[in-house]
Amino acid sequence: MRSRTIRTVIVLATISLIGIIVTQIFWITSVQETQEAQINLQKTQIDIQEKEFNDRVSIALTNVAEEILTINNDPADLYEAVKQIRSNYFVVSINDTLHPYLLEAMLKREFKRRNIDENFEYGIYDCFTDSIVYGNYVAVNTDTTGAIAPPQIKWDKDGHYFGIFFPNRESYSIAIPKTSIGGWVFSSLIIFIILIFYAYSIYVILQQKKLSEIKTDFINNMTHELKTPISTISLSSEVLLKPGVENDPERIKQFAQIIFDENARLKSQVERVLQLAKLEKGTINLKRGEIDIHKIIRTSIENSQHAVKEKDGIIQSNLLATKFIIDGDEVHITNIIYNLIDNASKYSPDSPKISVTTADDKNGISITVSDNGVGISKDALKHVFDKFFRVPTGNVHDVKGFGLGLYYVKVMVEAHSGKITVNSEPGKGSSFKVWLPHK
Repeated sequence: MRSRTIRTVIVLATISLIGIIVTQIFWITSVQETQEAQINLQKTQIDIQEKEFNDRVSIALTNVAEEILTINNDPADLYEAVKQIRSNYFVVSINDTLHPYLLEAMLKREFKRRNIDENFEYGIYDCFTDSIVYGNYVAVNTDTTGAIAPPQIKWDKDGHYFGIFFPNRESYSIAIPKTSIGGWVFSSLIIFIILIFYAYSIYVILQQKKLSEIKTDFINNMTHELKTPISTISLSSEVLLKPGVENDPERIKQFAQIIFDENARLKSQVERVLQLAKLEKGTINLKRGEIDIHKIIRTSIENSQHAVKEKDGIIQSNLLATKFIIDGDEVHITNIIYNLIDNASKYSPDSPKISVTTADDKNGISITVSDNGVGISKDALKHVFDKFFRVPTGNVHDVKGFGLGLYYVKVMVEAHSGKITVNSEPGKGSSFKVWLPHK
């Protein structure tokens, strides 16, 4: 997939996601506004109902008080005699004689006239001591006035007031619809899942794009690496096929050697690709045995000396480990050491100084290959052991290879139960440290 296509997909997906989120916000806002309108309407209805009830109760109690005063021939003023203490409790201050049966009968009759179908409790209080002298519970829909007889009190004594309490009547509460909250939570969860899926999709697309670029770079490098020896073999073969060349044995030998060397180079490159296929399939079988690490290091240094000397460089060895026999596959351990030295040489363009050091380290041996090369940036350092990855050098063909060397090294080190780390700083070289357990 091209970069432009990926950018287009990401932009369109982002716009779609933003649209979904904006729609969600708009929907939530609309729901909240609807809820607020419903709550306000509910409050208004409750206020109207409660006010209507309170007014009917106040009128009924005022009528009862007037009737009591009329019976007692008391011309007292009833202005603000009825007071509402709470939403379900009223007090009537008449400061006059009250008889419980008479009061109860009047209350029941007046409440019935005012369509007040609420059970109630009433209490008669002494104005001087502010203590209750009689009380009873009245069920409006029954004829029972209570089983408790009134106490022996002189009811002709002035100074009483009474209170009415509606026990079954509570303050109204505003209920927020649960369905709207549940819908909001559900839709928010869906949006969250979409966000996760979107982020994961973008991550996968970018990873696939990166992998595609790496593979394209690998194919380009491989084509270049294979094309050079093929061209050399072709030219050498043409020379050998020219008339009269058979009269010059030295020339035949020279071009035959070129063909042999380039063929070996081709074989080596093809072998690397085959090794990659085996690594991916996990079909490499280690042929373990006792290995002298120091011997392998000396051999690898000797085989690499010529290429390093051509660049006016040197390879030094500091073999300090006292226990250097391990259990492993000699071929792959040799390839590990050789790849690290070859990598140090390739990325040290001017007068490379390479050192190979061994040391005893925590039930194993550590092998450190250091150089004074170009170094590795922090961004590249995270991917240096990735398959096909090659450290950028400014020229794609400046450093030859397929980007498989360090990947192979890491896989083989881990196959031997070891580990590899790298420290590097741009312009100051790199240091690769391999730890392998003793046998």
